[in-house]
Amino acid sequence: MPLQLAEPAAPPAESQEYIWTLNFGPQHPATHTTLRLILKLDGERVIDAIPDIGYLHSGFEKLGEHLDYNQYVTVTDRMNYISPLSNNIGWHHAVERLLGIDVPPRCKYIRTILAELARISDHLLCVGTAALDLGAFTAFLYAFNLRETLSDLFELLCGARFTTSYTRVGGLMYDVDQRFVERVRSFLAAFPPLHADISRLLDRNRIFVDRTKGVGVLSKEEAINWSCSGPVARASGVTCDLRKDEPYLAYADFDFKVCCATGGDVYNRYLVRMAELLESVKIVEQAIENLPAGPVNIDPAGRAMLPDKTKVYSTIEGLIQHFELVMWNRGFPSPTDECYAATEAPNGELGFYLVGDGSNVAYRARCRPPSFIHFSVFPKLIRGHTISDVVAVLGSLNIIAAELDR
Repeated sequence: MPLQLAEPAAPPAESQEYIWTLNFGPQHPATHTTLRLILKLDGERVIDAIPDIGYLHSGFEKLGEHLDYNQYVTVTDRMNYISPLSNNIGWHHAVERLLGIDVPPRCKYIRTILAELARISDHLLCVGTAALDLGAFTAFLYAFNLRETLSDLFELLCGARFTTSYTRVGGLMYDVDQRFVERVRSFLAAFPPLHADISRLLDRNRIFVDRTKGVGVLSKEEAINWSCSGPVARASGVTCDLRKDEPYLAYADFDFKVCCATGGDVYNRYLVRMAELLESVKIVEQAIENLPAGPVNIDPAGRAMLPDKTKVYSTIEGLIQHFELVMWNRGFPSPTDECYAATEAPNGELGFYLVGDGSNVAYRARCRPPSFIHFSVFPKLIRGHTISDVVAVLGSLNIIAAELDR
């Protein structure tokens, strides 16, 4: 018999003694980070929830007004720290639109490969920890074993497993080598069997299904009205994906599907992420086998691209150019203009609004992080459910606290 969603209870009078207030977080292990929820309870039933953010305040938007367009990439690593490469790519995608820069084809392909590998890493953590919170420990181990392989790949790429800071204005820190290409091919070959293992553990697991079906339902209209995006919106039937709707990088060259569902509950959000994992593998396979030759950076003579480190250390021209770009009273010119550019990050639309004032530092840098939007939907999703459903709904939204606090 299908589960029936409980009707939300009417808000009771504050004087009623059986209404309890419970702090969920900021140190609760199921929040995975410093999130706090103030829950109002009628017994086990949640009648209201108030998200309380600010525990990871870092001022990352204000920092955008003080760091230049290359330096700020280190801050983006700390936003959605589950997939920092996606943030790197999203930031410089917006900067290059402001500056009118078109990166070389090889750079576009490499960024596309890394964006999809980051999506795989993000979805694996979301699926693994969401299952762990509901008691499925084995699926968590399978997911994290795959993520470890991806971290090794990122370390081979740029020397960092976590804070990558890999992109630059007009290009990349380094080009990829053949060893990286072969490691990616090995990962792609090993991924489908392990994906199937996770699916067999969870898709028809009675406990997992009972804990997720009919829980935290978000309708298509509500998803649109709340500005949801990514897997959260697509699980509710919103067929929106910037990779298809507004193709950027090299996505227009590849064949892949937009994964959607109609249930809008925790279980459907899980299924959408699992389907997207396979589509990401398909994109990376096409990109890695058709990787074009050529440079990964624009011509450094345009004074927007940092020169290669070997030239800085060995030639006076490279040293002078580096000096001109990084000194506070030099820098490269930018248009006195504004722009908004967004990418399809693992959690949804990651957008940056930039205002240029003619210098190499943004006058205003505004971020549109998907976690901030989705966390605001949480109270609506949890009302009428029980305390045990809080971890299920929260895990399906994949809230990253570092994106919330400005």
